[in-house]
Amino acid sequence: MQHKGYESAMPQFHDYFDDGPVRWTQKHLLGLEYLSADEITLILDQAVEFKRLAKAGDTKLELLNGVVVGNLFFEPSTRTRTSFGLAAKRLSADTVDFSPSGSSLSKGESFLDTARNIEAMGVSLMVVRHKTPGAPEFLSQRIDAAVLNAGDGTHEHPTQGLLDLMTMREKFGDLQGRTVALVGDIRHSRVARSNIWGLQKLGAHVIVCGPATLIPPEIEKMGVEVSHNLDAIIPRVDCINLLRIQFERQRGAFFPSINEYAHLFGMNGDRLAKAKKDVVILAPGPINRGVELTPDVADGEHSVILEQVKNGLAVRMAGLYLLHRYQQQQAGISK
Repeated sequence: MQHKGYESAMPQFHDYFDDGPVRWTQKHLLGLEYLSADEITLILDQAVEFKRLAKAGDTKLELLNGVVVGNLFFEPSTRTRTSFGLAAKRLSADTVDFSPSGSSLSKGESFLDTARNIEAMGVSLMVVRHKTPGAPEFLSQRIDAAVLNAGDGTHEHPTQGLLDLMTMREKFGDLQGRTVALVGDIRHSRVARSNIWGLQKLGAHVIVCGPATLIPPEIEKMGVEVSHNLDAIIPRVDCINLLRIQFERQRGAFFPSINEYAHLFGMNGDRLAKAKKDVVILAPGPINRGVELTPDVADGEHSVILEQVKNGLAVRMAGLYLLHRYQQQQAGISK
């Protein structure tokens, strides 16, 4: 049985699923900790292909025609939720969107029962964001649909990590031997953890930098370098990823004031002048202008923040597509 729509897309579409010695063998996409360097590269290569097609004007592919994607967001989101919704539509999938406000959760329905009921509507790919670490993995063990983690508490945000990797790879070609600084609220950041796993697997050296109160104890065991002095590391790094202060996850005061944080750890024009001439500035949104970085840095020539957003769409298309292709393979359906 041939996958519907594949033939029409075939002349301009390169499928990395079966290409070369590495094959995609994961039913779920739960975190970069669980992927090999080759699997991460496979996702990135597939995302590059989708981005190439979009640039060429092929913005509507039929690769997921007839597939239903459930977007279950138990936390607020703008970029990630919109990006996953558009990614599904670009692949011609139907979508079911869920948010807790006005849902049966207010009547006492459990997280699992909610997911099972949505799955019963024909959903085969489920995108899940939840405030509890491990929630997507919990779900993956109890439903038949493939689960794609869109951020779980302070654990991981794999597609954000992947889009960051894709953006850096576009600038440098290869991340082997590069030095990347993750600056800010490392303690509460799921983005930091996905970046650490992904960057190290692709050969980069990672420095985490921030106030001592916002650096998790014993994080060195993950293989990273720790610094509490942004000015000291700036000349060494090829890329600086400025992480948002996670006020909504903090319970207590982790630094005296916003102004002091910005003074010590905010990226501004003076600090940028001390960096390498080709340094790349990233920031997962939403950004707090004047806190993590000043407007001139956010909108300057070294910033790739909007490119991150573009790459997020391609990465999420790749994630949905690869999980669907694996489902087809397991079901014995040829492409």
